[in-house]
Amino acid sequence: MYNRVFIVDDDEVSIFLTETTLAMEEFARDYLSFMNTRDAIDALLASLNGTSPNPLPEIIFLDLNMPLMSGWEFLDALAPYEQQIIGSTRIFILTSSIDTQEAKQAEKYELITDFLEKPLSDITIQALKKHA
Repeated sequence: MYNRVFIVDDDEVSIFLTETTLAMEEFARDYLSFMNTRDAIDALLASLNGTSPNPLPEIIFLDLNMPLMSGWEFLDALAPYEQQIIGSTRIFILTSSIDTQEAKQAEKYELITDFLEKPLSDITIQALKKHA
């Protein structure tokens, strides 16, 4: 079981479904959901610089297509902190359509662990739990 998971998605229904499915599978102890990437970055940076008592999440489920700041821009903003994050946090792109161009673009980011399809299935969650 993981301790802390972030869900970053601008769709309330997707967040609800992801959280509910993860909770039913007893995936983690604590879930934090963010409807915009800026708030998620602020929480991550607070953990990194010690202004928050909370540790980094072990898993981030990240939607790519969001207003204001996309998932790609989120990853770009984390680039300066990449070495501090790698090894502590795994980022999974959680998307409703796996575009081959997006998969190709993802190869440029060391922080991305994998692409997962929305909604998360029990089988996918169980596979992720095996690596906890």
